[in-house]
Amino acid sequence: MNDSLVATLAAASAVAFVVAVYQVVSDLFLRDRARVSERVDVEFLKRKAATSAKKKASLFKNLDQVAAARDEGASPGWRERFETMVEQSGLDLEPGRLLAIAAGAAAAFGGVAFAAGGSALHVAIAAVVGGVAPIWYVKRRRDARMERLRSQLPDAFDLMARVVRAGQSLGQAILGVAEEFPQPISAEFAYCYEQQNLGLSPEVAFRELTRRTGIVELKIFVLAVLVQQQTGGNLSEMLSKLAGVVRERYRIRGAISALTAEGRMQGWILAAMPPLMLILLLFLNYDYASVLFDHGDILAGTFAIEAVGVLWIRKIVNFDF
Repeated sequence: MNDSLVATLAAASAVAFVVAVYQVVSDLFLRDRARVSERVDVEFLKRKAATSAKKKASLFKNLDQVAAARDEGASPGWRERFETMVEQSGLDLEPGRLLAIAAGAAAAFGGVAFAAGGSALHVAIAAVVGGVAPIWYVKRRRDARMERLRSQLPDAFDLMARVVRAGQSLGQAILGVAEEFPQPISAEFAYCYEQQNLGLSPEVAFRELTRRTGIVELKIFVLAVLVQQQTGGNLSEMLSKLAGVVRERYRIRGAISALTAEGRMQGWILAAMPPLMLILLLFLNYDYASVLFDHGDILAGTFAIEAVGVLWIRKIVNFDF
């Protein structure tokens, strides 16, 4: 067995042993302390939320200045987009922790490739794959959560229209959605309702709702509600019509997805053919196919061109409307 592989396995075993000993000691001797600390955190969490909400409320007193300050920046930077993606995924995860996990995965994959005797190119590719995988997983969770939330919006607007038609306020309608609907829309509307209870104005709470979700349909809802609050009108009728508009948009989105399914399938087949053919050649004639591994520049160029092609096809068949 390779000496570097043995050293890597020994180091991993030592780390696992230390972690196991710490878990046993914590469970046996620090159980009461952890329980007390958890109780203290729960008791102080409400006060912390109230204090932060008051600070935000004072910040948003002059909404025109805040809107002007936001409009001065043409588009958010990569850091803001990354933090928004992590927040919209619904995972109990901080952006810094996600970066730490990605760095650890990159180091682990690169270490395994190095221990297996790979070249510098192989180690770099393995590290890139390990670093991108956690971020890709969070992005997939974000997309799936946004799709579930988008599918819940028409029924939620219908419920809000019935609540308002029964004589209740818009806040009670939001609370009804938070109580009657499953995740993720219940959590978002419940947070919006709690923000208003803690002193934030409805306009700020609604704008924060659109920022957290990033869904165009919710932006339409917030814009319609803000206009209705300034000009007046039948709120229940507006919510009913908005439910129909969002339902029609969701239907059109499904039709577009069905029409572009063939293009997406062709793109995936074209992208999968080169690596599948390489694997097939390795099984059929290993000596003939293994010569390619002696030319790392060719493999790197092929991988880069494949990535560009996949991104190009994805850009063509995926679009917002």
